[in-house]
Amino acid sequence: MDPIWDTVDRLHGWLEAASELPPQQEVLLRMLKLTEEVGEVAQAIIGATGQNPRKGTTHSWQDVESELCDVIITAMVALRTLTPDAPQVFASHMGGVAERSLNGTSNATS
Repeated sequence: MDPIWDTVDRLHGWLEAASELPPQQEVLLRMLKLTEEVGEVAQAIIGATGQNPRKGTTHSWQDVESELCDVIITAMVALRTLTPDAPQVFASHMGGVAERSLNGTSNATS
């Protein structure tokens, strides 16, 4: 297995072992975790650009990079939560996106 997906699988297992919630609720909360992480990206961008006059510059662009990585990791773990075939699902989807985007094919449903 790819080392990144191996780590995702281990993170998924760690979260599963720590969960005391019913599986369906755990899945929903894992999906909602993405929203939290995306909000942290927004907060870091606002902080890096100093857009809050009361707070000034509170973050760096490296903070934004870190938060974006958290979004990606959280999304990968969420996908793994939905299917043990997450690496294949992602690779297939990435291939479709690349085909549509880089080779000029259009698909109105995606």
